[in-house]
Amino acid sequence: QLQASGGGSVQAGGSLRLSCAASGRILSRYAIGWFRQAPGVEREFVAAISRSGGSFQYANSVKGRFSISRDNAKNTVYLQMTSLKPEDTAVYYCAADQTPATMARYPYAVEYWGEGTQVTVSS
Repeated sequence: QLQASGGGSVQAGGSLRLSCAASGRILSRYAIGWFRQAPGVEREFVAAISRSGGSFQYANSVKGRFSISRDNAKNTVYLQMTSLKPEDTAVYYCAADQTPATMARYPYAVEYWGEGTQVTVSS
């Protein structure tokens, strides 16, 4: 019900846009968020957007560089990533849950997970 895409390899300072394709049922009922996991590191919250698109949460590490948006007509949520750093390298997952705040606070209690997409940033 959630499918992430758009990952790839870029140099530091570059940009990528990730897409999360969701079913209409999921998109109409849930907030959508992005998480990431690097090797040997716990999965961490990145960003989330509310069902209406009017509320957001961002991890401190990506504030000012990443932007989340949703296009309900296309059943898609986007994560625009700019000024990428090597430490942004990870598998990125999209997810669905009640609110952006709950995803940020309780990342392992998220209700729905999609498959990930790899992002690699080289220095």
